[in-house]
Amino acid sequence: MKIGTIDLGERPVLLAPMEDVTDAPFRLLCKEFGADMVTTEFVSSDALIRAVEKTRVKRSVSDAERPVAIQIYGRDVASMVEAAQLCEAAHPDVIDLNFGCPVRKVAAKGAGAGLLRTPDLLLAITRAVVQAVHLPVTVKTRLGWDADSRIIATLAEQLQDCGIAALAIHGRTRSQMYTGTADWSLIGAVRANPRITIPVIGNGDIATPEAADEAFRRYGVDAVMVGRAAIGAPWIFGEMRSYLRDGRRAELSPAEKMNVLRRLLHDSIARLGERRGILHVRRHLAATPLFKGLPAFRDTRIALLRADSEAQLSDLLRDVEARFF
Repeated sequence: MKIGTIDLGERPVLLAPMEDVTDAPFRLLCKEFGADMVTTEFVSSDALIRAVEKTRVKRSVSDAERPVAIQIYGRDVASMVEAAQLCEAAHPDVIDLNFGCPVRKVAAKGAGAGLLRTPDLLLAITRAVVQAVHLPVTVKTRLGWDADSRIIATLAEQLQDCGIAALAIHGRTRSQMYTGTADWSLIGAVRANPRITIPVIGNGDIATPEAADEAFRRYGVDAVMVGRAAIGAPWIFGEMRSYLRDGRRAELSPAEKMNVLRRLLHDSIARLGERRGILHVRRHLAATPLFKGLPAFRDTRIALLRADSEAQLSDLLRDVEARFF
């Protein structure tokens, strides 16, 4: 599969952009474990134009994580064009447009998935950004705003006509948020449309190697994108790559997974400082499947999520390893 001239190989597995998750340390880990392309946290076009420091850091990418996309979101043509040009100056491989974020603070303001209610504006933004930058432009969106307006079949053709290089589709509407089950039948229908010649990337409920394999076999997508299942588990990309290659799960031992979490903690603190680094890693510690099902773990989990120093958190992780692994 190719995005522009970027060759991602056969049946690539991509890291989905996630706010407060896909920062540089986490992207690098996912890349090392086999993610074929990674994407930054989404970046506000307005904040980029105002040169907000936190946003500047978000758009920073490194050679070690290539190919890498910077994702932007906004609600008007001019700001999205300017933001895309600012991101191009940071030298990513791809510019990705977020037309799928369902959270209220974004969608209610007419950005992210909110643009699914104004498809003409969505298309105008896409067309203008494609014309304004020299990098491949991709789009990530949803099936539609709600069950009565699942417009993805028509929208996919229109987006292709705007000149995008690939389309990622999350198999839910905005109204569903992250509830229920992703509807892959509509993703498959877009891929089966003979008029669609760009790569179609499927997203939604890809939480196991088996689910990734089924998405390729049953729905014919060109790539799959992994989101929430990677939080606290960057090793999932190694498991998926192994399974897609030869039908085997190449799983790390619990001790090896603990070391991955320690590295994420260390790298996040080195990049963000102790307080912010710990706050960032808490999300991964709360979600990691490594701790699920451990007996009498509630008090330890609370302690992990309340720890406020690297030394305290490191001691807790050592205790967890000694007791359970």
